[in-house]
Amino acid sequence: MNVNFLNPFVEAANEVLMAEMNVSTSRGPLSLHKSALTTDDVTVLISLVDQLQGVVLYGLSYDTALKFVSLMMGQEFREFDNLAQSGIAELGNVITGRATIKLAEAGYRTNISPPTLVSGRGVQISTLDFPRLVVPLQTSLGDLTVHLAVREASPDTRGGNFIPLAVNGAGQ
Repeated sequence: MNVNFLNPFVEAANEVLMAEMNVSTSRGPLSLHKSALTTDDVTVLISLVDQLQGVVLYGLSYDTALKFVSLMMGQEFREFDNLAQSGIAELGNVITGRATIKLAEAGYRTNISPPTLVSGRGVQISTLDFPRLVVPLQTSLGDLTVHLAVREASPDTRGGNFIPLAVNGAGQ
C-alpha cells in the first residue's frame, strides 16, 4: 500500500477537528497492523471505491467520543446514545469526504459508503488481504486513530465494486 494515501486522511482529520471543535492534532508514530480485531471502544468504518478501493477506520475511546460530540453539538453528552453515535459517525464521514477531495486533487477518483459505527473492543473487522496503515492523532481531548487499508484498483474493477470486508464479534 502506498503510504502517501494516508496523508489526505491525516490532513483532513486535522482540518475537520480544528474547524468543528477548535482542536489541533499531533501525529503519533505510523505502524502497520495485520490484526483484524478492533482496539478502540468506538470505530467508524467507511468503504472507499473507484480508483482507490478499501476501507478507512477511525478509532477512539468512549470518553474521547463523548468529548468530541459534546463540542460538535454544543451540549454535554454523558452517555454514548443514538445521537452521540450519529455525531461520531458523521465526524468520520466528514473527515473521509474531505480526504476524498484531497485525493481527487492528486488524481485519484474515490467514492465513499455511508459510515458504519462499531461499538466495543475486540470486534473482528477483517480487511482480508489488506494490511492497515495506522496513525494515532493526539488531541487535548484524547486520541483519534486512523486506520487505512486501501489499494489502487485495476481498471477492470473500478466504478463501485466494494472490497470484501467481514465484521464479526459482539465486542464489549
